Amino acid sequence: MKFKVPRGTQDILPSESWKWQQVEAIIRDVCELYRYKEIRTPMFEQTELFQRTVGDTTDIVQKEMYTFTDRGNRSMTLRPEGTASVVRSYVEHKMFGYPDQPVKLYYSGPMFRYERQQAGRYRQFVQFGVEAIGSADPAIDAEVISLALDVYRRAGLKDLKLVLNSLGDGESRKAHREALIAHFAPHIGEFCTDCQSRLNKNPLRILDCKVDRDHPLMASAPSLTDYLNEESAAYFENVKRYLDAIGISYELDPNLVRGLDYYNHTAFEIMSTSQGFGAITTLCGGGRYNGVSEDIGGPHAPGIGFAMSIERLLLALEAEEKTFVDEPDLDVYIVSLDEEAHRKGFTVLNDLRNAGIRADMDYMDRKMKAQMKSADRFNAKTVIVIGEDEVKENVVQLKNMEDGTQQKVKDSLLLEKIKEQLK
Repeated sequence: MKFKVPRGTQDILPSESWKWQQVEAIIRDVCELYRYKEIRTPMFEQTELFQRTVGDTTDIVQKEMYTFTDRGNRSMTLRPEGTASVVRSYVEHKMFGYPDQPVKLYYSGPMFRYERQQAGRYRQFVQFGVEAIGSADPAIDAEVISLALDVYRRAGLKDLKLVLNSLGDGESRKAHREALIAHFAPHIGEFCTDCQSRLNKNPLRILDCKVDRDHPLMASAPSLTDYLNEESAAYFENVKRYLDAIGISYELDPNLVRGLDYYNHTAFEIMSTSQGFGAITTLCGGGRYNGVSEDIGGPHAPGIGFAMSIERLLLALEAEEKTFVDEPDLDVYIVSLDEEAHRKGFTVLNDLRNAGIRADMDYMDRKMKAQMKSADRFNAKTVIVIGEDEVKENVVQLKNMEDGTQQKVKDSLLLEKIKEQLK
């Protein structure tokens, strides 16, 4: 029987994981600059947490969640997104009592959604996200957007576009909701069954439909920005002013609604404009989610955040032909010519690693020529050759692979010589 990786997942092999490590290092560096601290939450939570926060009418909850009943007969779900878990942790651990607010957090890890696999989208995928919880200052909205753009730019992306919208507060959305129902109701029979069920439950989700996105009524649908009350409109204007102040350009899209129910006020997406990227251009999405803390039993704690797919980031880098730094070369490769030499070589290998020197040796009992070829493939700077004579004399042969010179070195002086040569 042959086993294969489950559909919608992937193996990230060593040749690719090095790229992931470089991107992850950039993410950590940027988060440190912005004073966002890492949080790690479980990969599964109570199902109700996602139903309450993400929303019962969303595709994620209705169609995409991996839900199971555990041995205690409790309904659990593999996390489909990160915000719900972070806010749950914020409430559970009373982070709202921290002296420094907002609490600024970031996470990175696997998420799970049962959806059709396509370029850069998997059923198990890796998301990096940030959450700033506890402040309703529009400046923090601009900071979160700036952080996301900084990650992309430091990774090497240039072909980027920021799209912005306001979803308003509860009062604004109620007025817009009634206008949407009046707009779509006369022709709702022309839409997919999902949109028909959304009409009275959550008509805003119709605007996010992938099936009917080209229907003429989509383009003429009432714009939420036309229904913003004075407070919501002022908030959005302030967000734009802060973005303008730090030179971040953006496009306004009144139909940008995002796919989760908890969003309000600021909503944004960052897209790739690279020609080689593909039809689905969104790299990152986020927005404000005031009220989520209260929905799960916590205090008033306004929040804003975003999530980006690492897989799609790597695809965008590939589309822009970004070159990654090669893996570090090997400092030392040890060639041993018999069993006694192999044992000595293993001891030397351990000493080198303890001294912080990248080193390796042959474990396949191959001839000297084959071992030297391995040293070449690893771009080893130095090769140590140990044979029968070297074991007896307590020495090794030290070969500089850059200039081809070779010298006999006493065991007691080996570390000193190698460090000198590596300089």
